[in-house]
Amino acid sequence: MARFTLPRDIYFGPGAMQELAVLGKSRRHAFVVTGGHSMQKSGALERLCGILGGAGLQVTQFTGVEPDPSVETVMKGAQAMRDCQPDVIVAIGGGSPIDAAKAMWVFYEHPEKTFDDIKDPFSLPRLRQKAIFVAIPSTSGTATEVTAFSVITDYATKVKYPLADFEITPDIAIVDSDLAETMPPKLTAHTGLDALTHAIEAYVASLRSDFSDPLAIKAIQMIDDDLVASYNGDKAARGRMHVAQCLAGMAFSNALLGITHSIAHKIGAQFGLPHGLCNAILQPFVIQFNRKACEGRYADIARALGLPGATERQLVNVLVDKICALNDSLDIPPTLEAAGVDRETFDAHLAFIAENAVKDPCTGANPRETTAEDIRKILLAAYDGIPAAVNW
Repeated sequence: MARFTLPRDIYFGPGAMQELAVLGKSRRHAFVVTGGHSMQKSGALERLCGILGGAGLQVTQFTGVEPDPSVETVMKGAQAMRDCQPDVIVAIGGGSPIDAAKAMWVFYEHPEKTFDDIKDPFSLPRLRQKAIFVAIPSTSGTATEVTAFSVITDYATKVKYPLADFEITPDIAIVDSDLAETMPPKLTAHTGLDALTHAIEAYVASLRSDFSDPLAIKAIQMIDDDLVASYNGDKAARGRMHVAQCLAGMAFSNALLGITHSIAHKIGAQFGLPHGLCNAILQPFVIQFNRKACEGRYADIARALGLPGATERQLVNVLVDKICALNDSLDIPPTLEAAGVDRETFDAHLAFIAENAVKDPCTGANPRETTAEDIRKILLAAYDGIPAAVNW
């Protein structure tokens, strides 16, 4: 038996955050989690707290969640939750504060657990005994507002751990396009390409289904239509991208992902590169590796985008070329070397990254069985930019 899980309610469109006033009918205390300063500067945090307070909820704020949130931040937030006993957790901002709040929620409701207890996929205890969860994304990429995932970094080992369990799928998602208008161009590019990777990997993943496929294809088409315009400041396109990334999230939360994400989780932590940037660089090389197992699925994507080609091989070649051209139009470096990773550092960490990436939960859903040696070859290709020289 398969399963398909989404939040109970998704409110979307300009001003959707106002719908949270409904929480005042059944909740008393909201614990609001956010990141550094962007939500404060934009006025979104003040607006959120005003809506919650106006609905009669007591509001406690937890601010300062760092990019790539740490285990320590998660534990600090969980303790703050235990101190005030909220019955609704509201996370607002990019993927980092929302991911952090999901993990905080686990340790709030289950203080007896350790981080090691929840690292394995689908091993979380039952939640919602103390609180429900609301997610409000301000970026158009991670789709964590509709997913069963949370990525937390252990800085002691420099390893990112993607926690995975339907228990941490939010109860309510607010996809408010007003919040996405403040993203700078570079963040727009990185998050948009992260969303594209989500949709492509979901469409070819081993756990894909008739439920996830239409969401993935529609997201890919919308991103193709709107990402460049969104990057160039088109507000209407940015609003559509906010929806597209959410559709991609619905797809991959259920179909899961693949080794683009497995590798990106590890190189992001080791080399200090943004997650979306890592995905964008890796994706063409991973497609070349995976096509042996699922060329027809990649060809489907090419056809959905109206790309030319008489054979599946031609269609996939054109798809890879299109992705590379899209990266270039968004000022994405074509290789890890061009992204600033020096050769000595790369060589020193290559084996460690490959060994840990193959253990990543995303690897299990990759359409082609993958070894650490395979990942090492992909990394070398992504560093040097010569996929044709690799024996895929």
